[in-house]
Amino acid sequence: MTSSSDSVNVFVRPDSYLTLHYRIELASGPAAGAVFADTFDGRPGTLQLGIGQWAPGLEDALLGHAEGERFSFDVSAAQAYGDRNPELVQWVARDMLEAGGADADFVPGEIIEFTAPNGGRYSGVLKEFDAERVLFDFNHPLAGIDLRVEVSLLGVL
Repeated sequence: MTSSSDSVNVFVRPDSYLTLHYRIELASGPAAGAVFADTFDGRPGTLQLGIGQWAPGLEDALLGHAEGERFSFDVSAAQAYGDRNPELVQWVARDMLEAGGADADFVPGEIIEFTAPNGGRYSGVLKEFDAERVLFDFNHPLAGIDLRVEVSLLGVL
């Protein structure tokens, strides 16, 4: 924490808990310049480093910065959420989805959650469908996109 009479710098470490404002902008792709997330006009966010809330490349860019600092950085797609994997765009039988409890009223762009055989949960973006099958993209929404991030560190624990 910082005060006017006793200045002590608190720096971000790999296990820090942060209170921060951030803006994540798409720096590449067809939507370059679009804002993916922005907390500057509202409540700040919180972030526990090291538990997977943000991609490792985004967290690494925060390390060593001091509480009270405002800065920007760019992260390549490979260092953020990885490159797009064409194998993660897959057709799924429509009757299998409906048997699993999925709503039969499919809408392109909708995010559908699935339960894996091991009980884990995952989701995919519905891209298109026909009478027999549905095409899903299981890539992270930011996969394959370079990012520009602006951060204001309000608190570091």
